[in-house]
Amino acid sequence: MENNIDNKKEHTGDSNKLNSIMTTYNTSFKNGLSSEEAKKRLEKYGYNEIGEKKVNPIIKFLSYFWGPISWMIEIAAILSALVKDWADFGMIMVLLIVNGVVGFWEEHKAENVVEALKQKMALKAKILRDGNWKTIPAKYLVPGDIVRVKIGDIVPADMIIVDGDYVSVDESALTGESLPVSKHIGDELYSGSIIKRGEVIGVVKATGINTYFGKTVKLVETAKTISSFQKMIITVGNYLIILAIILIAIIFAVSIYRHESLIETLRFALVLAVASIPAAMPAVLSITMAIGALNLAKKQAVVTKLVSIEELAGVDILCSDKTGTLTKNQLVCGEVVPFNSFKKEDVITYAVLASRYEDSDADAIDIAILNEAKKLGIFDKLKKYKLLNFVPFDPVIKRTEATVSSGKESFKTAKGAPQVIADLCNLDDSTKIEVSKVIDRLAEQGYRALGVAVNRGNGWEFVGIIPLYDPPREDAPEAISCIKKLGVFVKMVTGDHIAIAKNIARMLGIGNNIVSMTELLKMKKESEMEKLVEEADGFSEVYPEHKYKIVDILQKKGHFVGMTGDGVNDAPALKKADCGIAVAGATDAARAAADIVLLSPGISVIADAITEARRIFQRMESYITYRIAETIRILFFMTLSILVFNFYPITALMVVLLALLNDVPILAIAYDNVIEQKKPVVWEMKKILPISTVLGLAGLASSFLIYYIVEMLYPGQYGFIQTFIFLKLIIEGHSTIFVTRTKDWLWSKPYPSPILFWGIMLTNIIGTLIAVYGIFITPIGWKWAIFIWIYATVWMFINDIVKKIMVKKLNM
Repeated sequence: MENNIDNKKEHTGDSNKLNSIMTTYNTSFKNGLSSEEAKKRLEKYGYNEIGEKKVNPIIKFLSYFWGPISWMIEIAAILSALVKDWADFGMIMVLLIVNGVVGFWEEHKAENVVEALKQKMALKAKILRDGNWKTIPAKYLVPGDIVRVKIGDIVPADMIIVDGDYVSVDESALTGESLPVSKHIGDELYSGSIIKRGEVIGVVKATGINTYFGKTVKLVETAKTISSFQKMIITVGNYLIILAIILIAIIFAVSIYRHESLIETLRFALVLAVASIPAAMPAVLSITMAIGALNLAKKQAVVTKLVSIEELAGVDILCSDKTGTLTKNQLVCGEVVPFNSFKKEDVITYAVLASRYEDSDADAIDIAILNEAKKLGIFDKLKKYKLLNFVPFDPVIKRTEATVSSGKESFKTAKGAPQVIADLCNLDDSTKIEVSKVIDRLAEQGYRALGVAVNRGNGWEFVGIIPLYDPPREDAPEAISCIKKLGVFVKMVTGDHIAIAKNIARMLGIGNNIVSMTELLKMKKESEMEKLVEEADGFSEVYPEHKYKIVDILQKKGHFVGMTGDGVNDAPALKKADCGIAVAGATDAARAAADIVLLSPGISVIADAITEARRIFQRMESYITYRIAETIRILFFMTLSILVFNFYPITALMVVLLALLNDVPILAIAYDNVIEQKKPVVWEMKKILPISTVLGLAGLASSFLIYYIVEMLYPGQYGFIQTFIFLKLIIEGHSTIFVTRTKDWLWSKPYPSPILFWGIMLTNIIGTLIAVYGIFITPIGWKWAIFIWIYATVWMFINDIVKKIMVKKLNM
């Protein structure tokens, strides 16, 4: 091919256009770039590779101890050390380190996405430099280089074809579509695509991060989102910390006014601060999600990022890749259309004879035809035919052709583009019209049509048309229906032509409003584009940055977006989505970018995963409501007691015991029974904070009421009163979880799970025994312990009434 470069006109037919390309990139057909010029351009454009910013692993790890959530836990650790509560200090430090390790691992996983994508870059390239062809590392390519690619090569950079007949290119790394596309002179070849057939010469247009493929990697690196779970933790933490700061400031002001001991006031303030920081909250929620992840694993959905469970519960739009996810990613024959008295079996027979028999040589179209022959039971009968000559697909004549013998007779058969096959045959006008109508109808329905002809010695005869398509998975329509019933809008995303996309969408029951990205991107008004993206049932002619843009637009419109995919081309969108889901058989890049990896084919498991995620979310919401209410109850009660009565209602030891007895059994909430929600659920902090606060204040009222009772009966007996209050806080605190676990009346179904119920009861019993027998504290005896149980139970129902009023008022 090198010898043909000077004969440009013979090969291109448009020398002016090619000369323009050469001028644009300031290069030469005959000599390529000089080494000196290449060196200059290398300094200007950089290496043809995906750059990576390396950060010291230690610095990166330490960065996970900086931020609102980390500060909250670190303050708790410092305060615990100041009050010499070393048990609490140790537990909090373990929580802090675990959170740091988890965050570090998540980012390390994100780096694996980029690494997996980089493996798609070509390692070597054959180029023309200084008038000589040579093979060099692909990293040294620069714009303007003359490069030759042939069958089996990975295209090393974005190129414009300037010489050669054609190449068949696998662009699945960009589009996700498995069928190769034909490229001719003037067309672009994209970095990372693979040459399946042919040989051409091109001029390098872009290298490294500036290539189409490089932009895909860049999208992955920039696709960072803050989960709603993280936002919720920050909101709760800030709310409680602000309350604590305000109350501590009031305490100090009163203490100074009363001329009280600043050391004693400081000690109480530290205890109050420790009580206000829910240091165990991240751990409780993580364990809840981890247990949920185990349940999802049983449903063939592996969670690689715990917070994605909570994100999946809120997903209201699911963007699904088509090929390999909704469809089988394999061509099959549709309803064959025979002509000229031929039968369906004849059409398939002649098509098989014009195909490769050996599976190793067969392309996707040949395999589909061979499978159809086997399905019709005629494949074994074809063994009587002997192949004399075979002409592979030629983009010039656009067909394959074979010469076959059967005994003493021989004939020719051909298959290819239906218009080409029709022109090959001597058709009468009526047949031409009929063939044209069939071709148009199949095109409108999204089928790839294939014409078949035979020449038995009297000229070419038109045998028929074979429709080809990538069929939907058998389970896909039902899966989509189930997902829609959960209140999730399913949008199909594909690189296919709009006609094919509409046909598949119709088969799947997705909808008819399929938008071409080509047309979408022509829209000048951003608002119109956003509206169309929201309303569309699917998108066709989509490239990686389009998928990313679709997800980004939907997120900016306030949607929680799920994205499914399996290819390298899906990685940016999977990373950008609120919940990225890699389907079974996904590439390493897709798996690394995803939050959830499906082990079973198709998307049927997604409906189960969404339902399970919503159960997990409800359990977390119940805990958050409970945790805020309890923290407010203890904060205000302790503060007001010291301000109004100059009395410490519970000791520092009791604060620690409360933390242990409250949080440890609540871990069992991860196994609680919940009502399955039929629509997406999200953190509505504007509703959760008010209802939690009101429940906390209701508990505050009950605490002061019982304090008045016991103070009247046992005046001045502070140790007895403190134990009395301590037991009341434990039992009524645990009863709060029965109130917050459902928005309905607490006695309504579903009832608490046995493990949650008995976990709480066992802890209450332990707390009761400590109070009754005075373990580390002043004993109060069984009589008062039973009274507290009855009192707390009555207030549990009062709190439930308060909750129902708030739920109705907030429209929850």
